[in-house]
Amino acid sequence: MLHALRRPRPLSWGLAGLFAALYACVAVNRHRRMLTQAYDLGIFEQAVRAYAHGEAPVVLLKGPGYQLLGDHFHPLLATLGPLYRLFPSAVTLLLAQAVLMALAVVPLARWAFEVGGPRLAVLVGALTGASWGIVEAAADDFHEIAFAVPLLAFAATALGRGRPVAAVLWALPLVLVKEDLGLTVAVVGALVFVRAGKGSGTRALGFAVAVLGLAATALTVLVVLPSFNPDGGFDYWGQMGTREAAGAPWELAGRLVWPPLKWLLLGLAAATAGFLGLRSPLVLLCLPTLGWRLAADNSHYWGVSYHYSAVLMPLLLAALVDAVRRTGAFAGPGRAPGRVPGRVSAPVLARGGEAGPDRAAVRRARRALAVAGLVALVTLPVYPLHELVAPGAWGTSSRLERARAMLVRIPDGATVAASNRLAAQLAGRTTVGLVCREPSPPLVESPSAGTLPAGTPSAGAVRGGPEWVVVDLADPSVQAPCAIADTLRMLDRYERLGYRRVVDDGDLRLLGRP
Repeated sequence: MLHALRRPRPLSWGLAGLFAALYACVAVNRHRRMLTQAYDLGIFEQAVRAYAHGEAPVVLLKGPGYQLLGDHFHPLLATLGPLYRLFPSAVTLLLAQAVLMALAVVPLARWAFEVGGPRLAVLVGALTGASWGIVEAAADDFHEIAFAVPLLAFAATALGRGRPVAAVLWALPLVLVKEDLGLTVAVVGALVFVRAGKGSGTRALGFAVAVLGLAATALTVLVVLPSFNPDGGFDYWGQMGTREAAGAPWELAGRLVWPPLKWLLLGLAAATAGFLGLRSPLVLLCLPTLGWRLAADNSHYWGVSYHYSAVLMPLLLAALVDAVRRTGAFAGPGRAPGRVPGRVSAPVLARGGEAGPDRAAVRRARRALAVAGLVALVTLPVYPLHELVAPGAWGTSSRLERARAMLVRIPDGATVAASNRLAAQLAGRTTVGLVCREPSPPLVESPSAGTLPAGTPSAGAVRGGPEWVVVDLADPSVQAPCAIADTLRMLDRYERLGYRRVVDDGDLRLLGRP
């Protein structure tokens, strides 16, 4: 066993398997505790459920008839359809995400093995698996960027190892993951172009890929997304700082670094690369994602929570490995200490010599790895992996049992209006929308319905609407995407239309259609 772990393949895949299991435990347990949400697990389950049955990804949780390809461009999600058809559950999405995220460990650990042997491979693999951005995303519902994380890891590693064609092949599917990732593909092409020899086919390939990446983002944002969007536009233009971009240059520059919350994002990203990684050209791959996040109006994009930083992690750690390689501080397997291993003179990114490292270079490399390791250790108690050893995370409260008993009353195939977290529990077996919104089909009141007192049974007073309304008023996520005032207003309306209270357990309420 120990001898096998001294070989790159079993070592890297073993680490990936370990982290996949850890991510899965955290994510599935959070779903068991009803901490997952309609936004976004429920949304993606409705989309994948539609793909599994050969239908367009129409998502009621986003609105009646809402085509999800009008929100973000992620057709690669359809590949999960066959798996979901076999195992129709939100857990299927969470397990798939755990595996996809953990796959990023494989190329980075194997490259680190080339650079410095098994110890460096274990360290880099652990840094990748425990990186704060990936850990947060793996536990935060489900998102399409689960596909991007391994693709970016393989593409960045291929660039660093001097394999431009492989890098391009790994990068191209990114345009099917999310519309902004075409810009990252363009940077991959630019790096291939810059580092290739003049007149070579590789240079032409890099140029073509750079153009293709830019064109893919422009086409999806300006044509594809508006064609599917019910409002005929791109919903996120208003968040992208377009007013400042059209104004004075210093306005946009100021926006990129203010407010100070953005400094935390930039500082933590730099520390994840051990700061030394900022010297690698691979760190340029982070610029498109950081650019749109820092320019946006949405404060969620600026911080270090949610899933937005997951795509940065493999790029930052690839930059760290590349920077360490360039110092020559570690010897690869079978090489003399201090020699830059393997592909040091490869045409893409590699520009180091063959001379042994000086002591200062060794200290820089070790200091960078120590900083990256410290970041991982400090962030572990902050991000969700700590739930693995938190006793409170594995219990079942009486309130959780009561909520489950309430949901069991709703039959499979029913139409439901639900609050955010409860909707995530129902998306796989019912047709569910958010309770704070006008239902589909819409409520049609009889002339006398509006004069009835709340809770008065009145068969025939209402047509349309959901068969069931289920709400957890203590759900902290009821503030978004639905304001609590809207939820209470709709609850009152349903009761005035004759919906009867089937369950009234404090903040837990279940109403049935008359």
